[in-house]
Amino acid sequence: MKLIDLAAEISFGVSSNKVRSGLTMLGIVIGIASVIAMLSIGEGTKAQIESSIQSLGSNLLIVSPGAQRGFGGAASAGRGSSQTLTLEDATAISSVSGIAAVSPEVSKRYQLVASGNNTNVQVMGTTPAYLSTRNVAVDSGTFFDATQVSSRSKVVVIGPTVRDDLFGTGANPIGSTVRINGMDFSIIGVTVAKGGSGFSNQDDMVYIPISTMLTFLSGGTAVSSIDIEAQTADGMTDVQSAVTSLLLERHKIADPTQADFSILNQSDIVSAASSVTGTFTILLASIAGISLLVGGIGIMNMMLTTVTERTREIGLRQAIGAEKGIIVLQFLGESILLTVLGGIIGILLGYGISRLITLLSGTTTVVQWTSVAMAFGVSAGIGLVFGYYPARRAARLNPIEALRYE
Repeated sequence: MKLIDLAAEISFGVSSNKVRSGLTMLGIVIGIASVIAMLSIGEGTKAQIESSIQSLGSNLLIVSPGAQRGFGGAASAGRGSSQTLTLEDATAISSVSGIAAVSPEVSKRYQLVASGNNTNVQVMGTTPAYLSTRNVAVDSGTFFDATQVSSRSKVVVIGPTVRDDLFGTGANPIGSTVRINGMDFSIIGVTVAKGGSGFSNQDDMVYIPISTMLTFLSGGTAVSSIDIEAQTADGMTDVQSAVTSLLLERHKIADPTQADFSILNQSDIVSAASSVTGTFTILLASIAGISLLVGGIGIMNMMLTTVTERTREIGLRQAIGAEKGIIVLQFLGESILLTVLGGIIGILLGYGISRLITLLSGTTTVVQWTSVAMAFGVSAGIGLVFGYYPARRAARLNPIEALRYE
């Protein structure tokens, strides 16, 4: 039999009962669409988390007070609750080679009042180097400079969310006064919107000179953390090692396991987040894959029914010389055709669902070609695996018994 004749037989076999073929394909369509949609959600979540982490800064190392324990080696005592890091530590760290910038931080939440409105936000006392270490840019006005830090000036740079909450969307607050903990501060700048949430939303923060923070608000000399920007990504490990040795020496700690500080590497955060979201994506895809298994069973069930219904046809074809291999190919081809068609429709539906999720919920989704190729391959594989047994059963029918079948 020529291939074109075989293809015609396969096409006729599938189209002869359109309703049953359509319902059989439905399981594959739903399964493939679910896998595509779930993978897109997982990949989108991964990309969003990595983007949020990268937006915190470039080549960033964060030195936090407290013992090294908990997730990722981070201090579990709570950011800023321990007082083991000082401004002097930040000054000493600045002398380590391979460092581009160092910015000590003191952060605490305060109520802000302006123009009859109020909001509770994170107040960050820091230095001008914060712009570099945390990739912060000023949209309007200016950031405070070294002179304003040394003079303990009561100036503040606010995030766009704080501006909108206190003065209205898109307002120009430069030169206005805002009260922080009962003290007046002059607004000198508004930062560029970065968006995002978690880890600390930089749009919903305000920045004041660290000297002003320590003198008028928090008191003392302890800092909440010290941000370090390495000159290169490749040099981050060396900088981390050098800073660790320096702080152990300054704090007179001989055993590194007893360190009263922890250093979090941005690369480690990205790696840990990628691992978590990767596991999450696999879980989602596995759950959706169950429907593919059900769809495969549906294909096998339909093909077995088809073999039973076409027993006399199979016997007649064998009687006039059709080889068993041709019969296997015909029924296997029908199974593969159903799953491939279902896979194509499922891929289109899954892509549409992922776009719809983004439009309706704002959740980022990323449809990768690798997941599309995998879904298409899986659909064809299901047709091959679940169609083989019915095809073999058809080929093994006894021609005489098949002709007698009623």
